[in-house]
Amino acid sequence: MDLNLSKKSVIITGGGSNIGRAISHAFGEESANITIAELVKEHGDKVASEIKAANPDTEVRVVQTDITKPDQVENMVDLTVKEFGGIDVLVNNVGWTVDRLFTEKERSEWEKEVQVNLWGPINCFNAVLPHMISQQSGSIVSIASDAGRMGEYREAVYSACKGGVIALTKALARENGRYGIRGNIVCPGLIVPPRDESISEESMWNDMRDIFTDEVLEKVKRGYILRRMGTAPEVANAVVFLASDAASFITGQTVSVSGGYTMM
Repeated sequence: MDLNLSKKSVIITGGGSNIGRAISHAFGEESANITIAELVKEHGDKVASEIKAANPDTEVRVVQTDITKPDQVENMVDLTVKEFGGIDVLVNNVGWTVDRLFTEKERSEWEKEVQVNLWGPINCFNAVLPHMISQQSGSIVSIASDAGRMGEYREAVYSACKGGVIALTKALARENGRYGIRGNIVCPGLIVPPRDESISEESMWNDMRDIFTDEVLEKVKRGYILRRMGTAPEVANAVVFLASDAASFITGQTVSVSGGYTMM
């Protein structure tokens, strides 16, 4: 299958760890021109080096970006257009939460969840869409969550935000389909980064790894029909397919990559 992603300009937010890292590598294998928009630049640089070592023909740029800051997102997009001549694919990947009951959370945690999980994609859509409209083409894949489809225990505000990302992506796909722009959503199950994978001090997994012990993960596995945990590359494969020309007549769709955790 020809995905036709070679030399296509791809922006991946949060492309420096876990799911984002796997997505960056997957596009690297397709020889895309990649912009990793990463809050902690050192982690983006590490992934860029890995990609270049494995795929010397792939061009990778890392731009330090806080997606909750519209001016930083605009700067990242402008640098991408200047470097690669346009934007063919945007992957809204960044996400953040703290696993805690709604009544036990501080307002600051709710506000950060909204800023990162909802305002972040809004900022990225706003910066990227004018370029895609101008070139009359583009593909956007937003990483949401099954929490946004069903509501998840201990993830109330996160669920609300991810439900918002699903609706936002569908609405913008509907508005901009006439310009040849597609928008789709991938909802991963729980994807825990391997313990030997480096994560930044900003990563939500600094707190979550202590929660998801081996014993807890064994219980989680029993909640999936396939009786195992998913991996970041399995999510990345779905993202790359939806972003590619192989999915040229697919838009406004939500795909769960979660081992049958939800069937909607």
